[in-house]
Amino acid sequence: MSAPAAAEGGMITMIVQFLPFVAIFVLFYFLLIRPQQKRAKEHMAMVTGVKRGDTVVLSSGMIGKVTRVEDSEAMVEVAQGVNVRVVKTMIAEVRNRTAIAANDAKA
Repeated sequence: MSAPAAAEGGMITMIVQFLPFVAIFVLFYFLLIRPQQKRAKEHMAMVTGVKRGDTVVLSSGMIGKVTRVEDSEAMVEVAQGVNVRVVKTMIAEVRNRTAIAANDAKA
């Protein structure tokens, strides 16, 4: 076997050995990294769209109504007369303002 043919065979072997690592990275990208980036983008859009009067769920699980919105913080009323200042990124969910729970409906 000549020297160039041996070098070419070594290069192919190296590529074949490296191929599973590339495949694993591509798999991780499409199954983990890309969906997480999409969720983060949606969360930032939700947080920037928070406005006064929205009902929000905080990351601690508390539910309250937004009374004031600033650049990076929001004032949330968690009970009547109890306002809590929270960082906007800690808002886990924005609920519909018009939604009324079944036990709160008045007949």
